[in-house]
Amino acid sequence: MLSEILAPAGSFESLTAAVRCGADAVYLGGKAFNARRNAANFSDDELRQAVEYCHARNVKVYLTLNTLAGDSELETAYDAIKSACDANVDALILQDTGLAAMVRRVSSSMPMHASTQMSVQSIDGIRILEKLGFSRAVLPRELSEKEIKTISSQTGMELEYFVHGALCMCVSGQCLMSSVLGGRSGNRGLCAQPCRLPFGINSKGGNNLSLKDLSLVDELKRLEKAGICSFKIEGRMKRPEYVAAAVTACKNSINNTNDEQINESLRAVFSRSGFTKGYFEGRLGREMFGTRRKEDVEGAAGVLSSLQKLYDKETALLPVDFNLVFKENEPMMLRAVCGEKFAETVSDKSPEPAQNKPLSREDLIQRISKCGGTQFYARNVEVDFEDGLNVSASALNELRRNALSLLENQIIKREKREVLPFNNEYKPHKSSAFTLHARFFKEEQIPENIGGVSRIILPIEAKTETVENLNEKGYEVAVEIPAPVFSNSDKYVEKLKKLKNHGASLAWVCTLDGIGIAEKAGLEIAVGFGMNVFNSLSLGEMENLGARDSLLSCEINLSDASRLSNGIPRGIMTYGKIPLMLTRNCPVKNKLTCAECGTESSIVDRMGVHFPVICKNGASFILNSRPLWMADKKSELRNLDFGLLYFTNETKTECERVIDAYNNNEKPECKFTRGLYFKNVL
Repeated sequence: MLSEILAPAGSFESLTAAVRCGADAVYLGGKAFNARRNAANFSDDELRQAVEYCHARNVKVYLTLNTLAGDSELETAYDAIKSACDANVDALILQDTGLAAMVRRVSSSMPMHASTQMSVQSIDGIRILEKLGFSRAVLPRELSEKEIKTISSQTGMELEYFVHGALCMCVSGQCLMSSVLGGRSGNRGLCAQPCRLPFGINSKGGNNLSLKDLSLVDELKRLEKAGICSFKIEGRMKRPEYVAAAVTACKNSINNTNDEQINESLRAVFSRSGFTKGYFEGRLGREMFGTRRKEDVEGAAGVLSSLQKLYDKETALLPVDFNLVFKENEPMMLRAVCGEKFAETVSDKSPEPAQNKPLSREDLIQRISKCGGTQFYARNVEVDFEDGLNVSASALNELRRNALSLLENQIIKREKREVLPFNNEYKPHKSSAFTLHARFFKEEQIPENIGGVSRIILPIEAKTETVENLNEKGYEVAVEIPAPVFSNSDKYVEKLKKLKNHGASLAWVCTLDGIGIAEKAGLEIAVGFGMNVFNSLSLGEMENLGARDSLLSCEINLSDASRLSNGIPRGIMTYGKIPLMLTRNCPVKNKLTCAECGTESSIVDRMGVHFPVICKNGASFILNSRPLWMADKKSELRNLDFGLLYFTNETKTECERVIDAYNNNEKPECKFTRGLYFKNVL
C-alpha cells in the first residue's frame, strides 16, 4: 500500500485538524477500551459522524480497542466491536488477544491491527500475529532502522511505526509502574505517567525515567524504504494545534517541502527538551532523556493562532471531473466523478435563449468549478454546449451543490459489515493440586534444597549441565525466552535447541515473539510473565497457540482469576519483586557506567524509595521496591493450579528461605505487598 500519515484524534476538533491538514487516516477511541481513556473520545453517535466525515474526504478511521478487558467486560467489548462495524470503521487496533479472538468470531471481515502494546519486536512475533488474523503490526518505538528492515524483508504484513510524539521509558505493554504504584493501569488506558516524576540514581534527584519526545518527521523517506507503510503520530491527549503541526510537517516531509516555520512551530507546540531519534538510529544514552521545561511550556502560546489557521476552513482534498449538459429546452444535467465514485443530478431548470449576454462555455466551466467550502476541487469540466443560452446563477449553483452532495453520499457509502452474535460459553475450570513453579534470573541463585517446586524456569543463558542435573533430580525444566527479543531471535533459537537436547522440555514465553521462537526450536510452551492474560478468551487463545499452561496478568484480582473459564491450567505470581518496567535504555547509565553500577543500582523516587534495576539481554528491568508475598494466603488462591516464585535479585540463601516459607505457608518477615490481587485496578 501507499504510505499513509496516521494522525491522533482525541476529539472532533483534533480529527478535523488532522483531516484538513492532509492526514490519510486517523485513529481514535470510543468511550471504553482504549489506551487514552482520559481523552474526550467518541460516543457511538459521534463515532458514526466522525467516520462519515472522514470517509467523505477519503480518510480512513481506525478505532482503538487497545486495552485489556476482564470477563465481566466482554459484553461491553462486544458492543464496542458492533458499534465499530455499524459505523464502518476501517480497522480495529487491539492489544488483548482475547478481544482479537472475539473480533474474528463475530466479524471476520473487520481488519485488525496489532497495537504496539502487544510488544511484538521480531519476525517471529509477526508470524504469530499472522496466525491470529492481524493484517498490520504497530512496531515498538524501541526498534532501530536495521531491525525494522530485518522484519519488513521477511513479511508482507503492513507495518506501522511512531514518527512523532511522546516516548515511554518502558516497552509498550510491559509497564506495570502506574498500576502497581497508583492503581491506574497503562494496560487499561489510565496510565498516570509516574515516569515523568523525579527519579534519581541511588539517591533522590533527577529525571532518569523521562525521555525526550520522538521526532522522525524528516526521516519518512528512510522509514518508507525500511518497510513502514504507516507513519503514526502520537498524541490523542494533545490539542488540535499540535495535530495540525505534526500532520503538516509529515506532509511536507513526504513532498520534500522544507518549511522552517512549521518545523519550529512543531517544536514549540509540544516537546520535552527537544526531540530525539535515538532508538531509530541505534544511539541510546543520556541524549535521549528530557523533561517538560518552563521554556517548552511557554513556547506554545506564540504559535497556537498560526496553527489554528491551518485547519480553520475546509480543505479541497478530492479532485472531481464534471460533465455538464447545457442545451435549449432540456433540463440541465451534471455528472460528477471522483475516482471510482460518481453522481448525476438533473435540474428542474432548462437553459433558455438569452435576452442579453448569453453564457459562454468558459462562463459555465468557471461557475461549475466553484467548489469552495467543500472538500472537492474541480479538475476537469466538460460541457455539452449550445450557444446563445442563459440560465440563472442560482440554478447552476444548486445543480453543482446537489451533484457534490450526491457524490459525497456515494463516497461515504460502504457495504455494512455483518456482526454475528457473541455467545461466550462459560466452561468452569476445576483446578488440580496446587503446585509451585520457580523462575530464576540467574542459575547461580538455585539452591540445593528446592523441594516442593515442580517446575524450574531457567534463564536462556543457563548451562547444559544445570539442565541435566535438574532433570536427574526429577524437576520439569523450562527455559525462559526473555521479553526483550529485539535482535536476539536467532541466538535464542540456537540456545533453546541446545538446551532441549540436554533435557529442557518447555519454553517459558513472555511475548508473542517467544512463541514463534519456541516453535522454531521445537519446544512446547508455557505462557509466562509479560503476556497480559487477563480474561477467559485470552486464556483460550494461549491454549490455541499450544500453551501447556499460562501465567495470568499481575493486574487481575483473585476474584476474577478464580472465575476464568477454558481448559489449560493457570496460575499467578505469588512471590517476587514485580518488574515495573522493561526498558531498552538503561536509566542507570545516565549517571554510572556498567562497571560502576556493578548490577546493584536502583532508581529512587521523591520519597526515598529504592527500586532495584537489573540488566540482561540488552535491556533493563526496574523492579518493585517490595516483594509480592502470598505464602500465607494460599487459602484465597481459588481455582488456580500453580503459584510462581519469581526470583530476580535474591541470593541463593534468600531463594531457599522463600521456597521453604511457601512450603510452610508462612507469613512474611519483611516489608511486602499483596500487589493488585485484592484490588480492582482502574
